[in-house]
Amino acid sequence: MPSQLVCRPVRDRPVAVLRLTGTLDPMTGDALQLAMRHSLATEPDRLLLDVSGLRIGDPLGLTALSTVVGQTAEWPDVPIVLCGADAETEAAIQSAPECTNLSYAHDCDTAIAAAGAEPAHSRVRLRLRPVPDACRQVRQIVTQACEAWHRSNLAGTAALIATELVANVVRHAHTTMEFTFALRDGRLRMSVRDGSRRMPKPADPAVTAPGGRGLWLVRDLTDAWGVLPVSDGKVVWTRWAAAA
Repeated sequence: MPSQLVCRPVRDRPVAVLRLTGTLDPMTGDALQLAMRHSLATEPDRLLLDVSGLRIGDPLGLTALSTVVGQTAEWPDVPIVLCGADAETEAAIQSAPECTNLSYAHDCDTAIAAAGAEPAHSRVRLRLRPVPDACRQVRQIVTQACEAWHRSNLAGTAALIATELVANVVRHAHTTMEFTFALRDGRLRMSVRDGSRRMPKPADPAVTAPGGRGLWLVRDLTDAWGVLPVSDGKVVWTRWAAAA
């Protein structure tokens, strides 16, 4: 009989909880990967994996966990905490590539309480329609946030990056988007989640028409950028140092 793995979201934000029940092996690893990406795409303060009902049927199934951890090491920089793992499960996960530095908690309630005791991060979220005026709206929000966070010197650059990310959705994805801008651990982080699974491609760098600079400009102005694919679209993200 085929193995089964149920990945049920219990909480979303600010702390996301994903309850895993069943067997993890190469056949069910894709379900784990999709569920984790979906939870991480909401950019919670941390992601808790309730593994109290999880059985490692085949260590090769842990490749899915390793892949997601590796893909999101630079973004969204959301701590992943495994809750309720027995000794055998914890040992198996710690032996997997990319998973040696994951955190563990006795249960989800303990991990949620620990997260609540930490200082809140500076962050703004905004839902936008795919219309040209979205670019103006996001520039205004980013400028105001930089001023509130005492990073006025970075407002111009941040507004330019935000404009390019949002304009890319307006021109190509044509879906409602969620824009997130945050200051965390001395770095500015920006992302746009849309409902299109079409992966963005940098335009010809020789293009000089308005909007032609696109992702080349984002790449040149930031320390890192990338794309996190999810089942219902994607998240384009970027981050850079935010020294005052």
